Amino acid sequence: MADKHTLDQVRNIGIIAHIDAGKTTTTERILFYAGVIHRMGTVDEGTAVMDWMAQEQERGITITSANTTCFWQDCKINIIDTPGHVDFTVEVERSLKVLDGAVVVLCATSGVQPQTETVWRQADRYSVPRILFINKMDRLGASFENVLVQAHDRLGAHAAAIQFPVGAEDDFTGIVDVIREKLITYEDKEGSKRIEQDVPEELKAKVVEYKHVLIEKVSEVDDQLMEKFLEEQEITTEDLVAAIRRTVIANTFIPVLCGTALRNKGVQMVLDAVCAYLPSPLDVPSVKGIEPKTEKEIVRQPKDSEPLAALAFKIAMDPYVGKLFFTRIYSGKIISGTPVYNSTQGVKEKISKIVVMHSNKQEIVPQAGAGEIVALVGLKETKSGDTLCNQDNQIVLESMNIPEPVVSMAVEPLTKADQDKMGMTLKKFLDEDPSFKAQYDKETGETIISGMGELHLEIIVDRMKREFGLETKVGRPQVAYKETITQKAMGITGKHITQSGGRGQYGHVIINVEPHEERGKGITFVDKIKGGAIPREYIKPVEQGIRNAALNGVLGGYPVDGIEVTLVDGSYHDVDSSELAFKLAAKHALCEALRKGKPVFLEPIMDIEVVVPEEFMGTVVGDLNTRRAKITEMGNRGVLKTARCEVPLAEMFNYASAIRSLSQGRATFSMEPAYYAEVPAFVAEKIQGRNTGK
Repeated sequence: MADKHTLDQVRNIGIIAHIDAGKTTTTERILFYAGVIHRMGTVDEGTAVMDWMAQEQERGITITSANTTCFWQDCKINIIDTPGHVDFTVEVERSLKVLDGAVVVLCATSGVQPQTETVWRQADRYSVPRILFINKMDRLGASFENVLVQAHDRLGAHAAAIQFPVGAEDDFTGIVDVIREKLITYEDKEGSKRIEQDVPEELKAKVVEYKHVLIEKVSEVDDQLMEKFLEEQEITTEDLVAAIRRTVIANTFIPVLCGTALRNKGVQMVLDAVCAYLPSPLDVPSVKGIEPKTEKEIVRQPKDSEPLAALAFKIAMDPYVGKLFFTRIYSGKIISGTPVYNSTQGVKEKISKIVVMHSNKQEIVPQAGAGEIVALVGLKETKSGDTLCNQDNQIVLESMNIPEPVVSMAVEPLTKADQDKMGMTLKKFLDEDPSFKAQYDKETGETIISGMGELHLEIIVDRMKREFGLETKVGRPQVAYKETITQKAMGITGKHITQSGGRGQYGHVIINVEPHEERGKGITFVDKIKGGAIPREYIKPVEQGIRNAALNGVLGGYPVDGIEVTLVDGSYHDVDSSELAFKLAAKHALCEALRKGKPVFLEPIMDIEVVVPEEFMGTVVGDLNTRRAKITEMGNRGVLKTARCEVPLAEMFNYASAIRSLSQGRATFSMEPAYYAEVPAFVAEKIQGRNTGK
C-alpha cells in the first residue's frame, strides 16, 4: 500500500479548530468523497466514524485524535482529526508535532474563538503550514467577509480567499473558484456531482476584485509573482497555483476556502487544496535531533535509505490487540518483526505488527517508510513522546510540550476486590495520556487523579466504567494548589544522626533556599560544596531528599514550586554516613527552610472568554466579579458582547450551569490555564481550615 505512492504524493494533515466548528463532520465528508466510507454519519446523531468512542458520540465532541488514511486524486492523505475542547489540548499538541500541514476549520457564524487562537498558536509553535476552511455557510448569521477580517485581525493570518460563497444562510447556493474563475454548484443532496460553469455576468466584478486581492497578498511574500505583478506580465492560473504552493509551504500565506460540510458543499475542494498546496514530507524541513552520547545535533533526511528516526506521539488502547503506538516515521523504515531501539528510555523494543489505521479499524502492512504515520503493536516500554531509532545510529527527537494538570479529584473503587484492578486501569490511562496524573495519598488512603479540567476527569472516570467495568466513587473536584516561599531562608541546617549500637547513621547538610523570580519553574538544585565537605556520592541523595520533601509543602501538603535550593556546606562520618542519612538530613533542612521562608499558597488562574447577548452582559460580568475575576478586555462579536478575564480556577467549578441560568442558555464561554498566582489571605485560611478539618 505504501509503495504505490511516492513520498511527494503523501500528505500528513490535521484538522484543527475550536469546539463545534465542524471538524469531525468535515473529516466525515472527506472520507465519504474519498470512498473510505459509503454512508455519511453525523456528530449530532452520534454516527460519525471518527468519533468512535461512546463518550464522543454522547457528548457530540471529539476527545481523542483519531487517525485515518484516504486517497484523493493521486495523493495518499493521512488525516488526524483533533479535539477542539481545551481539556484535551495535549491531543492537539501531540498531533501538530507530527503533522506536515493542517486544515483550520472556522465557523462562518462564530468566527475566530478563543480556542481557535490556542490551536493557531500551537500550529505557529511547530511552524505548521495551513489552509483555512470557513464552514457552516448555510447557518443563520453566516458571513464569509466578517470571518476573513477576524482571521487577519485576531490570528494575524496573512490570508486571502481563493474561493467565495454565492449567497449565505438559506440562500447559500454555490462557490466561486477565484483562481480558475468558475462557479461550482451541486446537482444532488450528497454533493457528489459537481457542476462547473463559467462565472455569470453579475459575479464577474466580484471575481476580479477577489483575484486582485489574492495576487497582491501572494506577491507580498513571493518574489517570482511580485516580479510578474510589477512588470504587468500576464499571470496564468499555473503561475498563481505554483506561487500559492510555495508560500503555503514557506508558511507565509494562508489560502481561504468556504462551504458547508453538513450540507455537503465545498469539501471536495478542500481535498483539492490539500493535494495542491499543503506540503509532502519532502517539502518540510528535515527532522533535527540530538545524538545521545555526544549531544550533537543531527539532521535526518526523509528517505527510506537513511537511519531510522521515528516519534511515538500517542498511545491508544485497542480491545483486540492491546496498545497501539501511533508513530510518525521521519527517516528510514520499520519492518514488522524486527527490533528497534527506544533512545529516550535506552531499551530495545520489538515490533510485532504494523497497522495502517482507519479511525478504529485496521489494515496490517509488512513495512512502513519515511513520511508515514502508522500504528505499531508489540512495544513494551515505550511512552508517549519517545524516539525510536537504530541502536547503532541513535538519535533523540525533541519531545512534546506537556501542560501541568490543574484539577484533581479523589477516586476510590466501590469494592475492595477492585483495588488492584484500579491500579492497572489507571496505569493504562497514564501511558495513554501524558497530561493525566495519578497518585496515592498515604495519609488519607485516597487515590488522587489530576487532569486539565473537569470534563477531562469526568471522561476518564466514565471510561473506567465502560471499558474496564470499574465502578468508582468520586470526590468533589479539587484545585491543584501549589506552595512557595516569599523570602530567603539562608544557612538552614538539616541533620540526621542516630546511634543504636553497632553502625549509626550520620548526615549533615546546610542549604540556602530562595524564591524564583518567575513562578512555574519548579525546583532548581545548585551544588556549591567545596573542599569535599560532603563526598560526591552523597550529592545526588541530597538532591533526591530535597525533591521528595518538596512534594509536600508545610502549609497544606501541596507540591512546592518556584524555589532555588543551594547546597552550601555539611559534614560526613567515615563509617556512619549513608545515602539514606543524607536524604533524610536534606528533607529536614528543606522543611525547616520552607517554614522560615514565609510560605504561601499558589492557585491556578484561568484565562476565560465569555460571549453573551448584550442584555445579559451586566449580569454575567457582575457574577464574574463575585468570582474574583480580573477583566482584561471587553469587545463585540457581531451582535454579541465578549469579555475576557483572568479568574482563579477555584471559583469556576460548575460555571457552565451558572452561566446557562444567568443568560437563559444563550451565553457561551471557554477557558484555559494561564499561570499560578498567590492566594489572597482569606482564601488561604479556608484552604488550611479544609486541610486541618476545621
